[in-house]
Amino acid sequence: MLVAAAVCPAPPLLVPEVAAGAAAELDDARTACSDALAVLAASRPDLLVVVGAADAGHLGPYPPGSRGTFRGFGVDGGPGSGVQLGEGEEGARLLPPSLAVGAWLLRRARWGSAPVEGFGVAAPLETAACLDAGRGLAAREARVALLVMGDGSACRTLKAPGYLDERAAAFDAAAGRALGAADTAALAGIDPALAAELQAAGRAPWQVLAGAAEDAGLDGRLLYEDAPYGVGYFVAAWS
Repeated sequence: MLVAAAVCPAPPLLVPEVAAGAAAELDDARTACSDALAVLAASRPDLLVVVGAADAGHLGPYPPGSRGTFRGFGVDGGPGSGVQLGEGEEGARLLPPSLAVGAWLLRRARWGSAPVEGFGVAAPLETAACLDAGRGLAAREARVALLVMGDGSACRTLKAPGYLDERAAAFDAAAGRALGAADTAALAGIDPALAAELQAAGRAPWQVLAGAAEDAGLDGRLLYEDAPYGVGYFVAAWS
C-alpha cells in the first residue's frame, strides 16, 4: 500500500556539477526536494520506488545497486559523475537520466530508511497501463513510498526546449493543482496527446502515481512550482 510520495523535477541540471555556473538558479527547487524526501523518510516505508520516464532501452524495474552517470551532461569525472540507486550489487543496465537524478537526490538526502528500487516508464505509455503499473508498485509491500521524477510542459517561453505554446501555462497550472491536492482523478485525466505535444515528460510517471495512490487517501502539498528555462517544474509531498 502506498503510504507516501514525493514528486520532483527530473532535469540533470538539478545536479550542481551539471549546472556548473548556473547551479544557484535551482537552489529553491533542491531545497523543496529535500523537504519532500523528508516526508518519505518520516513515512517509514518498507520499500521506496523511484519512478521516471525512460526511453525504449531503459524501461521496467531496476534493482537496488543500479548505477547512473552524468558523463553525457558535461560531468567528466569526480564524485558528481556517477550515482547508485540504493545498496546492492552493481547491475548491468545504466539508469535513465530521470532515475539517475532521483538517485542523486537520495544520495544528497543520505537516504537510509528503506530499500530502493527504480522503475522506468515509457513516456508515451497509455493512461490505463500507467495506472495499472502504479497499482502493481503499491502492492509490492505493506508500506510503499514513491519518488516520482517528472517535468511539466517544455513550452512556456520562446527559449524553452519546445518553443512557446500558449496552452502550456494552463496545462502546468492544472498539473500543479492536481499534484498539490493529491488529486488522483485529475492526474489520471491528463490528456496524453496534449502532454506529448507540450513535451511534458512527467505525464506518465504522474499517472503511475495516480494508480498507486487511488485508494490510499493521502493528502498533498505543493512545495515548489516554477518554470525556469521555460520548463514546468513541480515539487510535491503526499502523505
